[in-house]
Amino acid sequence: MNFIDPILPQSREARLKYLDGDYQVLKEGEFVRCAVTGDPIRLEDLRYWSVERQEAYRSAEISFRRTLERPGSSDQK
Repeated sequence: MNFIDPILPQSREARLKYLDGDYQVLKEGEFVRCAVTGDPIRLEDLRYWSVERQEAYRSAEISFRRTLERPGSSDQK
């Protein structure tokens, strides 16, 4: 794989347990999905998540916007 290649379809999505300042791998994989945008985030690029909501975020801006939402508001679709 080339360093500029996007995540390939055969890549596996990981499952993580988000902890304070770290995470535990529950299912091996190369990426997780942003809880807001659905974009894949390579594990080596993962910097933002919520321990309370157990969600990953692509950027600090997305994480901040999600934090400002009312609890459970994303579940009301």
